[in-house]
Formats: sequence, structure tokens, C-alpha cells
Amino acid sequence: MTNGGTFDLIVIGTGTAASSAALKCRSAGWKVAIIDSLQFGGTCALRGCEPKKVLVEAAKMIDLSQRHQNKGITGSERIHIKWSDLIRFKRTFTEPFPKDREDSYVKAGIIPFHGPARFVGSNTVKVGYDGNNRILDGRFILIATGAMPMNLNIPGSENVITSDQFLEIEGDNLPNTIVFVGGGYISFEFAHVAARAGAEVTILHRGKQPLERFDQDLVNQLAQKSREIGIDLLVQRAVKGIDKSSNGKLVVRASDASAADEKISTTLETDMVVHGAGRVPNIEGLDLMAAGVEHNTRGVKVNEYLQSVSNPAVYAAGDVAASGGSPLTPVASYDGRIVANNLIKGNTLKSNYTGLPSVVFTTPPLASVGMREQEAKEQGIRFRTKYENTSSWYSSRRVGETCSAFKVLIEEGSNRVLGAHILGPHAEEVINIFSIAIRLGITAKHLNDPILYAYPTNSSDVVYML
Repeated sequence: MTNGGTFDLIVIGTGTAASSAALKCRSAGWKVAIIDSLQFGGTCALRGCEPKKVLVEAAKMIDLSQRHQNKGITGSERIHIKWSDLIRFKRTFTEPFPKDREDSYVKAGIIPFHGPARFVGSNTVKVGYDGNNRILDGRFILIATGAMPMNLNIPGSENVITSDQFLEIEGDNLPNTIVFVGGGYISFEFAHVAARAGAEVTILHRGKQPLERFDQDLVNQLAQKSREIGIDLLVQRAVKGIDKSSNGKLVVRASDASAADEKISTTLETDMVVHGAGRVPNIEGLDLMAAGVEHNTRGVKVNEYLQSVSNPAVYAAGDVAASGGSPLTPVASYDGRIVANNLIKGNTLKSNYTGLPSVVFTTPPLASVGMREQEAKEQGIRFRTKYENTSSWYSSRRVGETCSAFKVLIEEGSNRVLGAHILGPHAEEVINIFSIAIRLGITAKHLNDPILYAYPTNSSDVVYML
């Protein structure tokens, strides 16, 4: 074991939150070290949103072609996804990134370390593997290790692949049959890709409603669309085990989650099972107790400045922080900037997640920002709701989309936008307009007049939504 040096800031993790904080502190003249046991770059760039979106765009092309059949587009041969070429294209984004990210650190004067990190004191971290590790001392330490798939705690879980592994599947085609465990955004997004790539897809969800954090009226429409493209969506199915059969297939056993007897009610034979049942803060192995860092199931317990409530030398950002922010890349980037400010200037900037949008990148996408109806009711807010199926609107009809709708909540009296929920073409872009309105307190009237939108665009539909 050797001494790795003393630093103003030690950052554990190399994703969005980690990079934001490390680079800003280094720009302020701090001596900074950064550590990762995986390839440098973090989840979003290597195993999450960026590579996922490459696959989503390919699936959108298939869907768009199908929607335009008999609407001016024709051809004797139906287009299809060649999976090996798609993964090869995806790797043009991911493969160069770790070196580019590490080179950017070195160029900035940040010292990189490779290997697992764990605390051995309140300000001290051991990094590396047995027989080849170093001790680093830090005036401050930032934990920005992100999230990882939760433990399924079922027999045969070793037969399940994660979303990381799904993004690396080899071969010209996907397996013929795929089962996704869990009905969250990971399962829905990859299920839509897999279905458009020709696989037979099943989603097993334990609860009554999938995508529980989104408006359920719009979720119901997306669920119907999912079934129409061949996805078998089964709710109230609790997966109890996954076995290998003699013919090389996997057998998924699930019980009726609404029944008390836990009897197996569903048995599926499939080629592949994918974990989409949620993620948890990646704190395993950090030995937070050695640093006196309190944590819970949501991550490192922090105050409004993203500082550990029990160890003032430690901060946390992104998915690993129990901060009230959602596990999304914009939150990680924002958290990283908050932490950098508070390290350099003292605790002067508080986290504020008002107006944070979230998107399920299915085809069509589902986007949400602000309150849902039930939340507004529980808070006793007086509001009006505008809810409409927009499949007959020009913006949907011209692209052949039959699954589109919106719901907007507006506070009575103030006319403030409380929440917006959009399903349909370019929902992921339009939702940003509502996000700005909610974060800045812009009223529905001011979104409508005097704003002049380019027309005809999906954004110009905002005036009709209000």
C-alpha cells in the first residue's frame, strides 16, 4: 500500500455529476483526484441515456416507416433492424468516450485513479485492488457513484441480464423471445426497441399500473399502444424464480401479486430475461460507516447544500444522493454544479428541483413535468385540468401517430402551470417549454400571448393545450 497524495477534493465516480464538480473545482485552482472502478465516463454516456437513444432512434425509423405505409410511402421490402450493425454504430459513440474523458481530466490537471474506492477514515479513501492500492487524503470528498440495478432477490437471478448487457447483445438479430422484469421506464424503452427489432416481448410488472410516476391516463394509452405493437404487458405479476430448462430456454415463474396465496399463476418460456425492475444508489463497497457517512435506501443523506448530514467533509451528487432529485442526468449535472459552488464559496447555493422534466423514450415518447392530479389534490390546491386525446390533431395525423394526448394542470387564480403531461411525437421536446414555465413561474397566459411559436410545429400546439 502506497500513499497516493493529499488533495483538496477527491471525487469518486466519473459520470456527469462527478465531472461537473471536478472540472469546476480544478478551474478554481484546487488539487483534484478522480476515481472509478469502471471505464471512465459514467452511466449516461456509456451504459444509459446516450447509447440507449441510438437504439431508440433506429426503432423510431421502423415505426415511422410502418405508420406511413399507404400514405405515400411504399416498397416491396419492409425495412428492418440489423442488430449487429446497430450495436456497431452505437459503439462509435461509447468506445472512444472513456479515453476522451480521462484525457480531458489529465489536460485539466485532474489526477485519475483506476480501481474500487472505499473509505478508511472520515477524509481518507483507499483506491485500487489488494496488493496494488493507494491511500488518498482529501480536504473534501464527493461521492458521485450513480446507481446500479437493484438485487432481485429471487432464485435464478443469475440468469437475468441488466440493461448494460442488453446494450451489448451480439448477433445480427435479437433473441426471438424476451421477458422484461419490471414495468418502469427501462423496461418500456427497451421493450419498444426489441419489439420494433422483431422480438416477441413480454413485460411483467408487480404493481397495478406500470410507469407509476407518470400520469396514469396517458400511461394507459401508451400501454395500449405497446400491446398493439406486440408487447404482452402483464401487471400484478410478481416474478418468483427463473430456471434453465433442458432445451436451453429460460422459464420465468410469476405469481398473482394481488392474491394472498403466492401461487404461481404465470409461467413463461423465453430466450432472454432482462432486469428492468429499478435501480438503487451505488454505495455498496464504499464502507460509508468508516467515514461516519449516514445513508439510507435512497443514498447518502444530505442537507440542502448536498453535504453529508453526518460528515461535513463529504458531499454527494446525482443518483447516489438522497436529495429529493430524480435519478436523471440533468439532476446529476445540476448537482455537480451545486456541489462545486458550495465547495469553492462555502454553502451558499441550495438545490432546487422545481420544474424537472422526465421522459420515457418509447415510440411515441411520454413526458412529464410538475405535479400530477393526485399530488395537487393532496396538497389542497385549486386547479383546472385540460385533458385531450390529440390523435386527430394535424401534428399527429401528418406523421400517422394514433397514440397522442396531453394533460395540463393550471392553478386557479394565479394561472400558474402546475404540471404538464404529454404523449406523442416530440413530447420530449415540447415538455421543455412547460419545464421553463414551471421553474420560472410563467403563467399559462404568458405562454400563449405574447409568445409567437414557429408553425406548424409540435411546440405551436402549446397554445391549444392552454
